[in-house]
Amino acid sequence: MAWFGRKDPLQIIGFQTYGTRDHIYARGRALEDETIDLAQKGTIQLLLNSWKRFETDEIRNAPLKLHLSDGRILQVKTDDHGYFALDKTVGDLGPMVNAEQWLPYEISFDLTATRHKILESNRFPGAILIPSDNVSYGVITDIDDTILHTGVTSYMKWQVIANTLFKRAERRIPFQGAAELYHKFHRGKSGMEANPVFYVSHSPWNLYRYLEFFLSTNNFPKGPILLRSMASVLGRSVEGHIPHKEYEIRNILKTYPKMTFILVGDSGEKDADIYLKIARGFPGRIRAIYLRSVKHRSRMKRVRKLTGEETEIPVLVVDRSEEVVAHAKGMGFI
Repeated sequence: MAWFGRKDPLQIIGFQTYGTRDHIYARGRALEDETIDLAQKGTIQLLLNSWKRFETDEIRNAPLKLHLSDGRILQVKTDDHGYFALDKTVGDLGPMVNAEQWLPYEISFDLTATRHKILESNRFPGAILIPSDNVSYGVITDIDDTILHTGVTSYMKWQVIANTLFKRAERRIPFQGAAELYHKFHRGKSGMEANPVFYVSHSPWNLYRYLEFFLSTNNFPKGPILLRSMASVLGRSVEGHIPHKEYEIRNILKTYPKMTFILVGDSGEKDADIYLKIARGFPGRIRAIYLRSVKHRSRMKRVRKLTGEETEIPVLVVDRSEEVVAHAKGMGFI
């Protein structure tokens, strides 16, 4: 779809991603602005917002400019689905990283590279997490049925559909104690650290702002949010034959080769399989695996058998956040 000559305002959503002191990994999407107000109440508005999240008008093949605060401008282009990804070594970024270890940037449409009307506002914010070299560990966590109840084990996943379409983000209730648990991990044993927290979900990028709003509203630590494309959700592989979650976790571990990690997930689908595979593929890099139990007898039986065979690293299947806190204290993580 051509992106010039449009009447609706355009926008660029910069996803929260991660990088290093000399490498940028920026991702996002260019879309027509559908004016989704996540805080707005009312059933009709809720259904309208749900429709807008999936019925997107992407801006394809659009040249963009990524602006760093030191004056550098990097070029990138959206793909056929409106997504952009800038994965590039760029030199020293350290002086631009703020006290919370985030590199803020702005991204804009390149008005000189194509024909279209000039936008009233052509600067959109983005942020890249660049962890300190002195962190104790990183945390990689699932979202669905790990942080909030989604119902991935329900018949035909009807609870997933109902919760996504018919509940506002601010009405979604996180598991008890989850936000404080992640803050304990984030602050570490001394209580003064800034250990990074990465959120990896099977949800499509269409739900990015919904999940970002949920995490922020419920006071979870700010961190990269890594979702997947609708093509992947519909069964079309975009990362080869590697499952999305495994692909993203491997990338994180490769980006920070000296960092160890704690993995947090649930027992509902394939987290146990993926996490154990990662632990065996990256010896010495995974310090513990925590899996929240789900109400599904056969899946719990399979997961307990699978995790019971692991002897190299601690793997806990838990019902409550307090169990994770107690174990993490005993391990010296918090």
